[in-house]
Amino acid sequence: MTGLCDLSATEQAALIRDGKLSARELLAESLARIEATNTDVNAVVTLDAEGAERAAAAADEAFAAGRLLGPLHGLTLGVKDLHATAGLRTTYGSPVLANNVPDADELLVERERAAGAIIVGKTNTPEFGAGSHTFNRVFGVTRNPYALDRSAGGSSGGSAAALTCGMVSLADGSDMGGSLRNPASFCNVVGHRPSPGRVPTWPVQDPWFTLASQGPMGRTVADAALLLSVQAGPDPRAVMSLADPGSIFTAPLPTRLDGMRIALSPDLGGAVVVDPEVGAAVEAQEATLTKLGANVVHDCLDFTGAREVFTTLRTLNYVLMFGELVDRAPDMVKQTIRTNVEQGRALTGPEVAHASALRGALYNRALAFFGEYDALVLPACQALPFDADLEYPTSVAGVEMPDYLGWMQAAIQVSVTECPATAVPVAFSEEGLPIGVQVVAPHRQDFRALGIAHAIEQVTHAGDRRPGLVTS
Repeated sequence: MTGLCDLSATEQAALIRDGKLSARELLAESLARIEATNTDVNAVVTLDAEGAERAAAAADEAFAAGRLLGPLHGLTLGVKDLHATAGLRTTYGSPVLANNVPDADELLVERERAAGAIIVGKTNTPEFGAGSHTFNRVFGVTRNPYALDRSAGGSSGGSAAALTCGMVSLADGSDMGGSLRNPASFCNVVGHRPSPGRVPTWPVQDPWFTLASQGPMGRTVADAALLLSVQAGPDPRAVMSLADPGSIFTAPLPTRLDGMRIALSPDLGGAVVVDPEVGAAVEAQEATLTKLGANVVHDCLDFTGAREVFTTLRTLNYVLMFGELVDRAPDMVKQTIRTNVEQGRALTGPEVAHASALRGALYNRALAFFGEYDALVLPACQALPFDADLEYPTSVAGVEMPDYLGWMQAAIQVSVTECPATAVPVAFSEEGLPIGVQVVAPHRQDFRALGIAHAIEQVTHAGDRRPGLVTS
């Protein structure tokens, strides 16, 4: 069983189905890997070994009786600490909720548990998921397994780092401005930001808010698709949920892209500043895609107005989500959240209307763009993993960033389009830091984004490289 934790989730699942691996055996390996690596990385912040052992025993008993509990039977799972788990502490990275223990699972967790996943514990996140570097005053900083002095990204940084180290088979996350894609790029794993409504969210304060999306992370694209097959599917309580069943993501992923027309841009058509090594890694995907049979064109969707739209809608949402808390206990909420609430409260009706108009224009440009191209390949993150002691990088490629969202624009601007995007590893920097690209597909074409990312993965094999923390 040496290296069992480093197998893909789909490989682990096959061993379980064939009776060659039990849920308890896999859990024991997972807990041993957590013990060996988590002190350095700080990815799993609330461990539930006893609960996981009970669940694994129940899974093995079901298997002995001739039943599989579901597609995730016996696989270990890390749940982001923004997702409510019944009977298991859920802090949202906030001192205000440091001892919060929910009475019920939220819908995402409910589906994962029902599919047979063994929830090992909660993975670290920045306070209320704000920002793309994982640190908070409750648990501290999550560090990059490839370089412990660097950031693991965020806000799903704990999930990404746990996967990289083999602490869990699968992990979930969420993404408003890159929180599934940035940490995937930083930690050499896969993160898929689903189309709005693909993974229904319940309960939620604003059912119509579509900038945020919950989704899967895995060590491979097939792993992410497996988890998405469980997370996705309609729910009558979620007004935006799509009708397609999650089972559509169990179809075989393509290994060729013959006849596809794919646009590629290292800097979003000049809209963002990108680290030169990141840009070079994106450019190198022209050869990868061509080898796979695609017709590659250097082109990009016009993202004009995307930053303004994101800032306006996000700060407006922050008023709803955190305004009361900021008023009641401002010292218990980090400055960036307080600032966003202030900005949201200062918005005028005409400013919100203007943002809506810009968003509509961008949506229509995306429809036209994807009438010409099957997908768009971009950097998953503009920067390389940065110093973990910083709150955020203040410059990229020598260019000063205007604020803490400046270095995240490659992901943020895609979020505004509502297009699905899959982040997949493709390369390493000269220092040995991971670099990923994001495959952006047309509206609601999640399987296409995953499929193209899977094909890229089969050529680059970048995701096969595990950190020295695990292999040494």
